[in-house]
Amino acid sequence: MAEIKGFVDHIIFQNAENGYTVLALLTEEGESILVGTLTGVAQGDSIQAEGEYMDHPVYGVQFKVSACRTVLPEDEAGMERYLASGAIRGIGAALAARIVKKFGADTFRIMEEEPERLAEIKGISERIARDISAQMEEKKDMREAFIYLQQFGISNTLAVKIYNTYGSGLYGILRENPYRLAEDIEGVGFKIADEIAGRAGIRADSDFRIRSGIFYILLQAVQEGHLYLPSDALLERAEALLGVERQYIEPQLGNLAMDKKIVIKKQKEEAQVFASRFYYEELNCARMLMDLNIPLTEGGALSLAEERSFRGKIEKIAAAENLELDELQEKAVLECIRNGVFILSGGPGTGKTTTINTIIRYFEGEGLNILLAAPTGRAAKRMEEATGYEARTIHRMLELTGMPDEGRKSARFERNEENPLDADVVIIDEMSMVDISLFQALLRAVPSGTRLILVGDVDQLPSVGPGQVLRDIIASGAFPTVVLKKIFRQAEKSDIVVNAHRINRGEELELNNKSRDFFFLERNDVNVIYKHMVQLITEKLPPYVGTDAFEIQVLTPMRKGNLGAETLNRILQKYVNPPDGRKKEHIFGETVFREGDKVMQIRNNYELEWEIVSKYGIPVDKGLGVFNGDMGRILEINEYAGTLTVEYDEHKRVTYPFAQLEELEPAYAITIHKSQGSEYAAVLIPLLSGPRMLFNRNLLYTGVTRAKSCVTILGNREVVGAMIRNADVNRRYTALAERIREMRELA
Repeated sequence: MAEIKGFVDHIIFQNAENGYTVLALLTEEGESILVGTLTGVAQGDSIQAEGEYMDHPVYGVQFKVSACRTVLPEDEAGMERYLASGAIRGIGAALAARIVKKFGADTFRIMEEEPERLAEIKGISERIARDISAQMEEKKDMREAFIYLQQFGISNTLAVKIYNTYGSGLYGILRENPYRLAEDIEGVGFKIADEIAGRAGIRADSDFRIRSGIFYILLQAVQEGHLYLPSDALLERAEALLGVERQYIEPQLGNLAMDKKIVIKKQKEEAQVFASRFYYEELNCARMLMDLNIPLTEGGALSLAEERSFRGKIEKIAAAENLELDELQEKAVLECIRNGVFILSGGPGTGKTTTINTIIRYFEGEGLNILLAAPTGRAAKRMEEATGYEARTIHRMLELTGMPDEGRKSARFERNEENPLDADVVIIDEMSMVDISLFQALLRAVPSGTRLILVGDVDQLPSVGPGQVLRDIIASGAFPTVVLKKIFRQAEKSDIVVNAHRINRGEELELNNKSRDFFFLERNDVNVIYKHMVQLITEKLPPYVGTDAFEIQVLTPMRKGNLGAETLNRILQKYVNPPDGRKKEHIFGETVFREGDKVMQIRNNYELEWEIVSKYGIPVDKGLGVFNGDMGRILEINEYAGTLTVEYDEHKRVTYPFAQLEELEPAYAITIHKSQGSEYAAVLIPLLSGPRMLFNRNLLYTGVTRAKSCVTILGNREVVGAMIRNADVNRRYTALAERIREMRELA
């Protein structure tokens, strides 16, 4: 680790949001270029930094900063340079020279302790003297705060957030309850707060620590897809995390409930413990669904004449559109006509698209306004292609915005109870992907009297986000539901469809490679799988399915391991997008990002801005929001600006500061879970070995159904058979079905 000290001559680039900075530092040896997160550093500052020298292929030798602090200049020349730099408003070069000439090495002490003496200098009034003193005091407070926070191992970036949040109150908070940081400051979780608390001498059995630990466990459970934890499971996790006996933890559950941070719901077999937000999200969804579930025909049933009339209209639509409906499909259309909420489910090839098209044509013929949406851009595009009707993402339909709201910028949906959707019918596809938070936002925007039609495959994996909305709604038994089972003749020609249904029924597959779209390559050596995977992606499959290598997707059950997404991405990047002197690269942690790489956004970010530009580089559309699972290509890496630009579906371009690259990861290989709602020309699935809880029927079914033209499984025949036989599904702790039943009983 090297150290460098000097004067900031000028800022070359600084990102105000994340503090990424490129600056020129004057040292005793000459000028050095520093790069790194240097929040709060300004021209004229004297700084002391730690880091290492690196030789950039384009910009030459730079000093990459790992830690930095501002220090006061120690000589008169440095003081004059600091004051003349503009660091203190109202002081320019000439005035700085007069101040230092008058007070010499005592300049800063005079400015801080005897500011009235500044009025002795021509051009400085008493008011200006007070303002200069206030600025010096503020900068002194910040410097002292940073020095104080450094003893707790707090980075400059986090120190700025803490100081901006608490000001001089930070000292009391760190002494008494450092766990407040986890509640008040984005990016600070329990573990960081706990580390700070340990250095501050907070006891392990502190009430503050136990409460913060409980809340952290509940939020971690949400990351796993749960909306609550049974009290026993929660207490077990808390004991392991905190190293504290259960007798000290249990009383804090009651205290958190009194503070309305958590909700404890007593059930027959268990006590369910929710973080309050997620309890009320499920409760609100249940209430709003029941409010929408009003029969839209008189009395809630169809008379014989009405049913004859409706069936006649449906038959005319089917004949005009050359559609063939079976009994269940016809029933689905009738249920849509007479009910406010309807659920349509079914696997691939069972006629969901045909049914949706008939529903759309029926309501279109009645002059009703119809909106179509899906959770992702890819799913919306497929819906639009299948129906010929405009479809948008749910976020876009709800008009996600970041315009100022009551004085602060925060992403939110413009469509809600006060500004509902202008629609008579709302149809949502790929509902298995919709988590509880997005579903609540959707329901808030659907006005009473509007038909809500939810479409999805309940046998797919549940949403990446918390909840299992589609499964719970069906399980509640409160809403009319049709599950399509019959595979239609055209779909029977596809072994992808046929084998998907065999998997779902727990039947063995015929892995004899006589198919045109479903292949199995018996390979029991990891290195051989790597070799054949690369050959398939770069040589064999592109001409076979009529696409390029980037449209062929590797889907794996795991993130870690020899056949996990992380390892496969490193290997595939080397062959699909190899290094090239014309392609810029940026190393972030252990990941090399390269221009041309396929990448994926790995968390919802409602504040990220995107824009669509014309071929002349002129923006033609813009908006907010990039979401977990969105995939794109890296267009440009700009080391000087510290940014990376990705182009997503529909030519949406998003520019990421380097400090935000933790939200991106390579996507040549992704987990099957992350593939939901997407469809790829060809899919490769490597299967050798893995944990039983992960290698199950549900996962294999989801992976296979992501392919449009071709599925290739590489691996062990017995592993495939074991996955099909393993019908265990990882349980998610959700209670939407219970909340719906409670609402139904109250109605």
